[in-house]
Amino acid sequence: MQPQQQSLLYLHIAVLLFGGTALFAKLIGLNALDITVYRAAIAGIAIYILLNVQKKQIKLNKPKDYLIAILLGAAVGIHWVTYFAGMQMAGITIGMLAFFSYPVITVFLEPLVNKSKPKTKDVISAAVVILGIYLLVPTANLGDDVTLGVITGVVSALFFSIRNITHKRYFSQYGGPQTMFYQTLVASLMLCAFIEVPVYEVSSHDLLLILIAGVIFTATPHSLFAASLKHLSAATAGLISCLQPLYGTLLAIIIIHERPSIMTLVGGVLIVSAACFETWSITRKGRQ
Repeated sequence: MQPQQQSLLYLHIAVLLFGGTALFAKLIGLNALDITVYRAAIAGIAIYILLNVQKKQIKLNKPKDYLIAILLGAAVGIHWVTYFAGMQMAGITIGMLAFFSYPVITVFLEPLVNKSKPKTKDVISAAVVILGIYLLVPTANLGDDVTLGVITGVVSALFFSIRNITHKRYFSQYGGPQTMFYQTLVASLMLCAFIEVPVYEVSSHDLLLILIAGVIFTATPHSLFAASLKHLSAATAGLISCLQPLYGTLLAIIIIHERPSIMTLVGGVLIVSAACFETWSITRKGRQ
């Protein structure tokens, strides 16, 4: 197999595993915060072992980078808690689609950081995403779990965007596994004081699922994604990542027999189309 083909396979497996992560919101019998703490801790240990096996640097270059790592870890922690909470309230498909508004949120946040104005195409993309999210919401009643799940998913997207922008500006000199080690470490330590079910009370079934979520569905895809970038462009990686909601929805249909409505699918098409367009637009601009 050619290096480029192998990298493409790695990338698709990584995106498939990222999409499958959402399933654990329904499969594990814990609340979103507990899932996040245990998943982050397991993933952090797995990545630490991987870094040592590969003899890669773990220590950061500058003292100020540790502060940035803490900020990134805090953003990831909030992102993961709201990500799983959105799935638990609204279902896998709707929660994931609401989260996938993050590419459009990112193109609106970046101009604030760069002190520039959003472009017309970005405003149009935002309008398409808002329409898509509107189609996901069954009622404007905040007492409705699906509505709350959609809002929580968008909050998750916001913190994921903040994490990505911060990483790009202040932490991009570090590799993917090294970055994820610090983010998972900070996220687990930051949230562990708030866990509802201590580890010794977690059932063996849930512990096994947490182990799978942490190692196979967190540490592994991040490593595969980083490895794929050696022979693939950022444009390819970004566009294939847009398949994550599709993979997640298909897995939810097959494994937990979730049945999204027509309105959900239409809203999802609008959101993912806008996300793909923004991803393509950004990477195209980067090549020029």
